[in-house]
Amino acid sequence: MQHSIIVLGAGYAGAVAAGRLAKRLRREDAVITLVNAEPDFVERVRMHELAAGRHLRPRPFSEMFAGTGVVLKVAKVTGVDVDRKAVAVTGADGAEELAYDTLVYALGSGWNSQGVPGTDEHAHEIASRPGALRLRERLARLDAGQRVVVVGGGLTGLEAATEFAEARPDLDIALAARGGLGDWLSPKGRRHLRKVLGKLGITVHEHTAVSGVEPDHVVTADGTSIPAAVTVWTTGFAVHPIARATTLEAGGTGRIVVDGTMRSVSHPDVYVIGDAAEVAGPGGKPLRMSCASGIPTAWQAADAVAARLTGGKLPNTPLRYFNQCISLGRKEGVIQYVTADDRALRAALTGRLAAVYKELVCKGAAWGVANPTLGMPSRRRRVVQGAAARVPSAAA
Repeated sequence: MQHSIIVLGAGYAGAVAAGRLAKRLRREDAVITLVNAEPDFVERVRMHELAAGRHLRPRPFSEMFAGTGVVLKVAKVTGVDVDRKAVAVTGADGAEELAYDTLVYALGSGWNSQGVPGTDEHAHEIASRPGALRLRERLARLDAGQRVVVVGGGLTGLEAATEFAEARPDLDIALAARGGLGDWLSPKGRRHLRKVLGKLGITVHEHTAVSGVEPDHVVTADGTSIPAAVTVWTTGFAVHPIARATTLEAGGTGRIVVDGTMRSVSHPDVYVIGDAAEVAGPGGKPLRMSCASGIPTAWQAADAVAARLTGGKLPNTPLRYFNQCISLGRKEGVIQYVTADDRALRAALTGRLAAVYKELVCKGAAWGVANPTLGMPSRRRRVVQGAAARVPSAAA
């Protein structure tokens, strides 16, 4: 009988894991089903570009996985029963249930309103393609001089504000940051960030917590009202709600706790990757939700699943960071070099070269989805009955 592997979610992590598993296992022995709500791959790191009006190249999964043996099922996941080893989905053929032997959970995350009043009703998000497209339409209807307030001073907020300001210099763009502008960056990175935002005419409200969103303004914690024809909310991500609805052991933020091979600590036939996984990085610090974390966790999980099924050696690749890549429009950027546990070093690359670097990183990430073994030759191995039980678990 074929071993059934179901991968839920085809973002960077899920798509890479499915493709990599297909390169590792014989088709006669394992069937790999990738379940995703959309038929195309979404470059999530480019959603601010999409919202700003830029055209993104379509990347259909039918082309990406042609000839790999990966079975694509376009459907929405509605439930996961890890005790019965079954997944409920709804697609073009209606509702159905899929049984699995091994599950790779990669449903990831969505925007996080933080429970701030009015956010769900009045703010826009760019954590998803539908959200980015809705914002794109709204921005296109704005008249010159109208204000767009981007709430959130992290990577997404910085990229969104600068992208909008460059694409629509006729608009009044403002950024509200809870802390200081780029306060986690090196001095060189912060200086360049201020220089670019100043050149683009972006109004920055530092140390400003937004406590409410209304149709035409936002309200700060000290009661100040900031006019806003459009509010864009970028204050972080929240794990997909299905994760909390399962019996998988989860941490305080709802992320599923895994060991060093991305295997659930409570259900050994489930692997969790990307934003949904709570995995310890260098120094025991949890990896942050990002493409930079998601793809390495996908490699780790796929190789671990293959090793356990074929009786091979478990992967033991350290999960660490090297840099943070921030685009500031199409012509500027900051590449902040960091320690293994994501703390800023003094070194930073800025300017046009940094923008080119970031663009190459984005293109490389998309290329890596279609080439999950990074162009290296890979041998498909036979699934050995009972092999998983004989391979020791990796340390958490």
